[in-house]
Amino acid sequence: MAEGAGGRPLVGLLNGIAQAAYYSNSEITEQLLRRELYPELPEEDFRALLEKMKGILRSIASADMDFNQLEAFLTAQTKKQRGITPEQATVLTKFWKNHKLKIRESLVNQSRWENSLKSLSWRVDLKSQSRHLDQINAPVAIVELELGKSDQESEFICLELDETKVSQVLKKLTEIEDSISALNHSS
Repeated sequence: MAEGAGGRPLVGLLNGIAQAAYYSNSEITEQLLRRELYPELPEEDFRALLEKMKGILRSIASADMDFNQLEAFLTAQTKKQRGITPEQATVLTKFWKNHKLKIRESLVNQSRWENSLKSLSWRVDLKSQSRHLDQINAPVAIVELELGKSDQESEFICLELDETKVSQVLKKLTEIEDSISALNHSS
């Protein structure tokens, strides 16, 4: 099965698969892809090509392949019986180069069950009002957190930390850093 015009139908098919599977575009259907990209191809042959490309993209994306891994994987696919052609491997390589980061981000977002930290900002101020006179002009850290999923509205949390709380947070962060460092040195 030759890919005419530089593999444009295959590029369109890969984009369609990515839109449907990774970018949640429900308007992209199997019928649309066949009608627009491969109208001359018998239904059975189109389904076989579609399933093959879905499987290859799924393998590439789930392994988050770098370009050396991708080259080895696609070379193996070209040598398999009923595998892919070298031209298809070239189109897949170009496609992955252009979509790797977006597909990875989409997979990460789809796999999250809970909110994640979207942004964090902080500043140090002096307290200008307080119930207790000794706390006026005391340094205070203001920490603002944005939590949420990328496709949903965020929740904003503002924390005010006095000197004692800041010391406790820094101590805990140091403990976490030491634990990570110990894990890195042991492996």
